[in-house]
Amino acid sequence: MHTLIDADGRPYRTPVPGRFGGHRRTKIYGRLDCPSALRALTRGHYHPHRVFFADEDTAIGAGYRPCASCMKERYAVWKAAERGGR
Repeated sequence: MHTLIDADGRPYRTPVPGRFGGHRRTKIYGRLDCPSALRALTRGHYHPHRVFFADEDTAIGAGYRPCASCMKERYAVWKAAERGGR
């Protein structure tokens, strides 16, 4: 069983693994093969706060933003929207 986060930010158990990973404290989500996240995992800083999502819409619904490293286009769109809202 895998523990994923739903759109309300609550964990739930499922037999299906997540398609996206994230970091609970920084509220970032990205691909499971993200080079930045993998580097942080090897240093031991990331693992205690790692979360998983079934899909990208769920990550966004839970209040997470795209990773600037592995999701450059999505991050640029998010960043532009953030600037436009200020």
